[in-house]
Amino acid sequence: MNEHERAELDRLLPAPARPELSADRHRLLRGHLMSEIRETKPARVRRGKLGWVAVPALAGGLALAMVLTGGGGDGSPKQEQQQAQSRTTDGNTLNAAPVAAVQLLTQAADTAAGKPDPKPGKKQFVYVESLVAFAGVNLATGESGIDKPHRRQIWLSVDGSQWGVLKEEGKGKLSDPGSRQPGDTRPAPRTDGGEWVDPTTKPALNGPTYEYLTGLPTDPDALLKKIYAETKGQGRTPDQEAFTTIGDLLREQLAPPTVSAALYRAAAKIPGVTVVDDSVDASGRHGVAVAHVDSGVRSEWIFDPKTHEFLGERLVIVGEGSDLGKPGTVAGHSAVLGRAVTDQPGEEPKQKNA
Repeated sequence: MNEHERAELDRLLPAPARPELSADRHRLLRGHLMSEIRETKPARVRRGKLGWVAVPALAGGLALAMVLTGGGGDGSPKQEQQQAQSRTTDGNTLNAAPVAAVQLLTQAADTAAGKPDPKPGKKQFVYVESLVAFAGVNLATGESGIDKPHRRQIWLSVDGSQWGVLKEEGKGKLSDPGSRQPGDTRPAPRTDGGEWVDPTTKPALNGPTYEYLTGLPTDPDALLKKIYAETKGQGRTPDQEAFTTIGDLLREQLAPPTVSAALYRAAAKIPGVTVVDDSVDASGRHGVAVAHVDSGVRSEWIFDPKTHEFLGERLVIVGEGSDLGKPGTVAGHSAVLGRAVTDQPGEEPKQKNA
């Protein structure tokens, strides 16, 4: 693989929300498909941003798998000439998104702010259930494709101190039970098809816990300033990294309503955020989306057009020369089916909220 091909793959694969491999933590599961290529080392299950999961090398070449965020169909961003007024925080001018995007994100923020605060206990678990699909490229054959949407469930420790669980239909075991060494502190392999998710000892923007999210600023300007500062030098551009980071914080987590609302309002201040009038999540639900384009890939957050509830995400190829398809190709998608709080990892909640 030449440098051009490797650079293209670096642009098109995601990064992980939480580091299950502390020694070589790389950013998997990102809304804009960015990830390292990992050839043979077996990995413990990762909770990645957007639900992306790395898979071992397949016979004949490395398979690059990605869990994504949105639905089928195309959809071109609505071009707005009128821009919302720029904001300033501590001397730093923040160019806001077009008016239509600001309006949609404000509506989403209002919806989020009106939700009840789950107030989970420190020893409980955040549960998120979703449908996800993977786009992938086999480097041996050059063939690309996307899986059918399948169920994904994850349980995450509220304070990060306990082992979580990931279950994903059709993916089998990602960890190698035979790799356990004397003194290994990992729990014994699960018998229910689930994989253990490592505790989060040092939560951060790129690997949050519910408890961490409770401490984020609820003022949108202060929150966005923190995001820009702490992700400086990451990603291809500061604006895309900020958009991706906010999406990561909203995705496979629960957050206090005030924090969720602040994240949406902060996203409305990011330059380049546009509106897609019709997008479809992995379950087939149509909605309106806000989007950001980077390196020929459009990352979309999809909302119910009436309630402005977050539905899911979609990645669409909009640039030429991608290994994953022509412009208009859906590179992946997801749909959130429910969120809840449970007492044990692997425990099915009796009631789920969107």
